[in-house]
Amino acid sequence: MRFLPRLALSAALAIIALLSWRLLLQTPARSHPGDLALEAEGGFTLTLDTFLHVQQLRKRRLRTFCHRAGKSTPLPNSWDEKASLLPSLRVNTKLDLLYCQVPSTGVEEWQQVLEKLEEENVTLPALLPYRRLRSGDTRLSRFNQTERRAMLGSYTKVLFVRDPFHRLIATFLQGMGISPSFSSFVQEVLDSGMHNGSVAWKPLVSLCQPCLVQYDYVVKFGFLRQELGHLLRRAGLPVGSLLPELTDSQVQWTYRWLSEQMFSELSAQQRKQLSHFYRWDLAAFPFSSSFLSDSPSATETWEK
Repeated sequence: MRFLPRLALSAALAIIALLSWRLLLQTPARSHPGDLALEAEGGFTLTLDTFLHVQQLRKRRLRTFCHRAGKSTPLPNSWDEKASLLPSLRVNTKLDLLYCQVPSTGVEEWQQVLEKLEEENVTLPALLPYRRLRSGDTRLSRFNQTERRAMLGSYTKVLFVRDPFHRLIATFLQGMGISPSFSSFVQEVLDSGMHNGSVAWKPLVSLCQPCLVQYDYVVKFGFLRQELGHLLRRAGLPVGSLLPELTDSQVQWTYRWLSEQMFSELSAQQRKQLSHFYRWDLAAFPFSSSFLSDSPSATETWEK
């Protein structure tokens, strides 16, 4: 019985997804620096120049955050220490790609693309002194110091980001917590803290260390299909029919509705604590339309 609310929300998610295109045409969206207006996905074609400009704005925002938050520190001298700081980093040695694996950010769709490229036997010339593994995807920490240094310095590095409140909702609907209600699930997240929390909900800044790793691309959930197409071309990889049917733009609108419903379930104290928990993500990435961004905790304490 305790999972009935979650099942009901999942059903609502499926139903509302069918109405997303209509909402897309009818509902205005706020745009903000470093990103595109959400209505762009309705029929807007993202040009390469626009994509590169958006990337510059996102990375500029990230650099500003790192500087103001005092996080622009070099990686430790020991490569073992480096590896311990970057547990979520994955590499594809066949395609010279490195990315941060965080659930519900679009990384699952990215891995589908990589699998298709593997099936098509697409490969790049071996320019670096790394060994070929049986598995194309693996943890960066599995490689030795020379290989890690080469990969961090030369691979195309991709970071996927998503509104942290949307990530929480997705995690709850997927049953990755033991709580029967969203409010109690949020309390579970808050009680776990920054160090003991699951990778499913920990802040992206702590999981992916974007102030330590210079990511080449910051891809935002809601624009995957158009952005991934340009990203692959820039990396020298084919696109064509390899891109799967991505529905993240429609899902984004569904989550806007769910956010309003679920945010209303939280107490004022939970809202404040949650905004503080994700304060770094809210400052580092373009999430100004997030429900969590409205809290004073998100704007006043992220530098602490």
